[in-house]
Amino acid sequence: MMHNNYIYIAVMALVSYTIRILPLTLIRKPIKNQFIQSFLYYVPYVTLSVMTFPAIVHATQSPVSGALALVVGIAAAWFGASLFQVSVACCAVVFVIELFL
Repeated sequence: MMHNNYIYIAVMALVSYTIRILPLTLIRKPIKNQFIQSFLYYVPYVTLSVMTFPAIVHATQSPVSGALALVVGIAAAWFGASLFQVSVACCAVVFVIELFL
């Protein structure tokens, strides 16, 4: 079976372009439905979370240290720490946990 990379790239480009252009052409009026507005508002955050959380756990040598760093990072952010403070706390947790594992 012959594989042509250009066909794969063309299909991928067509699908990506269609997904991006269809809402622009089909939806002309402002969206007034509160449910759809809130759904569209949270889509970027959910997408970022789905990509980030597995990477946090699997980026370390031990998934336990990644999971503990995730818990510490969530707690630090919850209590108002800045992004830099959260990242330093997470790195410190991973460093300490991996010293003992």
